[in-house]
Amino acid sequence: MNIPIVDLKVQYQSIKEEIDKAIQSVIENTAFIKGEYVQQFERDYAEAYGAKHVVSCGNGTDALYITLKAMDIGPGDEVITTAHSWISTSETITQAGAKVVFVDIDKDYYTINTNLIEEKITERTKAIIPVHIYGQPVNMTEIMRIANKYNLKVIEDCAQAHFAEWDNKYVGTIGDAGTFSFFPGKNLGAYGDAGCIVTNNDALAEIMRMFANHGALIKHEHHTEGINSRLDGLQAAILSVKLKYISQWTALRIDRATYYSALLNGHPDIMTPIIHSSSKHVFHLYVVQVKNRDKLQHHLKNNGIASAIHYPVPLPFMKAYEYLEYSPEDFPNIYATHQKILSLPMFPELSDDQIECIVDIINDFH
Repeated sequence: MNIPIVDLKVQYQSIKEEIDKAIQSVIENTAFIKGEYVQQFERDYAEAYGAKHVVSCGNGTDALYITLKAMDIGPGDEVITTAHSWISTSETITQAGAKVVFVDIDKDYYTINTNLIEEKITERTKAIIPVHIYGQPVNMTEIMRIANKYNLKVIEDCAQAHFAEWDNKYVGTIGDAGTFSFFPGKNLGAYGDAGCIVTNNDALAEIMRMFANHGALIKHEHHTEGINSRLDGLQAAILSVKLKYISQWTALRIDRATYYSALLNGHPDIMTPIIHSSSKHVFHLYVVQVKNRDKLQHHLKNNGIASAIHYPVPLPFMKAYEYLEYSPEDFPNIYATHQKILSLPMFPELSDDQIECIVDIINDFH
């Protein structure tokens, strides 16, 4: 049995008629850039999230960069974030002109260790970017306590956590702004690059919308310089269709993760995901810790099972950040963990038979 890490084809087949109709509608109306389909998706997403504003943009990386620039974060400033994320989280900080300050992870949840943040705060610190990694929310109670104490902005990186919840609140609506990626493999994915920012701050939303559109809200009226980062009509129409199914797909992801854990719990060489009692984990990824990770991954591949490592090199130890001169002792949790983590296949349509097959192959290895 061949099982991919994610199966976008089976999802498309389940909603093919609606997707094809939406795409055809955009083409027939030639509404490719901005226009009614983009506006409709922004309204749909805002309503679903209970947020005042959704500012669409080209991708999740742009969403972070636009937000940082809109908050006037730049040279001389510092931004605190996790040592464990995709590089978009950190590179946008430095591209805005600020200094990235990494914090080690909580070894149980893989999210930023909130107990270590305050010791990294200086007079130059302007913001915190918590990353809701794998679909697991950060402890936002602590993040907001720290932010309020030190008057810091909070930008939630929700690229992997659409409709995840902390203390019954959607992530992305707790801080000053939440950024989202709609990369095809995400829980809510487009058929190309796409992203957005969620905020309840009127003034911030206007600045973000302006910056993402060459510094203009009205064509040819450029109040400042900006960038070109726009969600196109085709992706917006596709996302509006998919948005109707996100609750169903999220429930299935949680169910699939629960079944995985039921079969793997108690295995002496495997640590299954730990879910914080205050969170709703939406399982963008199902990540386990295993002994002999690389050998197990090879064994899975030989038996037709795809897997992945998110991420093989922690951010502080990437060549891009060697100038910061970090050592493993600076980030002991992520240094130890990154050698053990393995992402198993996870998508809403994953069947019991497929999960049982994967677990049998893992048990055969161990």
